[in-house]
Amino acid sequence: MSTKVYGYIRVSTQEQNIERQMIALLDTGIERKDVYIDRQSGRDFKRPAYARLLQRIRTGDLIVIKSIDRLGRNYQEIMEQWRIITKEKKVDIRILDMPLLDTTRTKDLLGTFISDVVLQLLSFVAENERDNIRQRQAEGIAAAKARGIRFGKPRIPVPDNFPELYRQWIVDDITTEEFAAFCKMGRSTLYKRIQEYRIPKNTP
Repeated sequence: MSTKVYGYIRVSTQEQNIERQMIALLDTGIERKDVYIDRQSGRDFKRPAYARLLQRIRTGDLIVIKSIDRLGRNYQEIMEQWRIITKEKKVDIRILDMPLLDTTRTKDLLGTFISDVVLQLLSFVAENERDNIRQRQAEGIAAAKARGIRFGKPRIPVPDNFPELYRQWIVDDITTEEFAAFCKMGRSTLYKRIQEYRIPKNTP
């Protein structure tokens, strides 16, 4: 039985471009129809394309991936999927960004040992880098907030006649819907502004 070669691509969002990974896979000679693509975060690893690929592969086949972090979101998942593919399915893996991770070239004991060590190291590095990215993002957001930069939707200001509208609303001269319409905001936002208005500015 001849070896069948498949490619696997994963991007984190629907908007993220797959072309960089696709070009790298096609350059190896893989046909586009044999490339499986997931456009999901892989938060719980329920990836439909990946699941179909695991069902399709047979002993002796080869899966080609651009980089090791496409295989899983963290160290444990990468190691587990590597085990499933190479041990349970008895399928080879080739990681294009790291030529040492090519099980077609490491069939002997020393080669397998080197491959396993490199895999563990790169898996750890991939997870650690994602943690560092999240930490830098959190630090950046905190620094921006400290400088007064606001995130999310812009705050809707209350109109100058808000006190008068509030008085009319209190005595039922206007309805809540009319109050919100005059202020050009939704009911939930209006209630927040009312709550803020009721709290004296010098309250600790």
